[in-house]
Amino acid sequence: MRGRKQWEGFFFILPSLTGVLVFIFLPFLDVVRRSFTEVVSGKFVGLKNFETIFANSAFLQASFNTIRFTAVCIPLLVFLSLGTAVLLQGKKRTGSFLKSMFLMPMAIPVASVVLLWKLLFHPKGFLNGFLSMVGLAAVDWMNSEYAFGVLVFSYIWKNLGYDIILWLAGLAAISPDIYEAARVDGAGEWRCFFSITLPNLLPSLYTIAVLSFLNSFKVFREAYLVAGDYPHSSIYMMQHLFNNWFRELSVDKMAAGAVVNAGVILILVLLLQRAWEKV
Repeated sequence: MRGRKQWEGFFFILPSLTGVLVFIFLPFLDVVRRSFTEVVSGKFVGLKNFETIFANSAFLQASFNTIRFTAVCIPLLVFLSLGTAVLLQGKKRTGSFLKSMFLMPMAIPVASVVLLWKLLFHPKGFLNGFLSMVGLAAVDWMNSEYAFGVLVFSYIWKNLGYDIILWLAGLAAISPDIYEAARVDGAGEWRCFFSITLPNLLPSLYTIAVLSFLNSFKVFREAYLVAGDYPHSSIYMMQHLFNNWFRELSVDKMAAGAVVNAGVILILVLLLQRAWEKV
């Protein structure tokens, strides 16, 4: 009976597993093959494509910007969402309304977000209009170093509500009896937070960190629609680079870059999992 139930479970996931193998795994194996060949002739060239992309200044710039964006946004989003979730947990009357407000950006279409961003950060937009009213000089926000801050703000604004809901789910799983017992022993709020709340939220932390990391790649839509194919150098991401390579039909560079990116992402996810297991 035990073996039969195991096979039943396997047959339940077989359709999804087949779809992943056919539409994701096998095409990626073809990408790996193409990363070692020429575009037209298909001749094996070894590591030549990888040497080409690592000598490409655009690839290095896009890699640096993508790493910097992830390193800034993920910790910022995780800590902001955790702090907000802890504050909202005790709000019974206004909690539901505030949750809806934080989730509202997720329901706004990308086209509407782009229109809002253009109205705010255009050289003659609302923000520069306000600066002119107070006697300050206008700023071309999307064509200066401020563009990186605008992109970070866009990512945080878009994903904050989603992470708050995930944190609240983790907080709801902690028994109130533990807090009551700790307070009887004289523990304060900070002591309860560091000794009870944080240890019980470690499983949620891994899930939220991975999802936030994956969602960080979706910010390209706003950056591309606002700033175009070649935005300011501070927000020129890997997605911009791949989009331009795709338009130029540089399949060899795309394949080599995709293999490098997939390897880096896999290593980061495995490191996160290993760190979580040790904790």
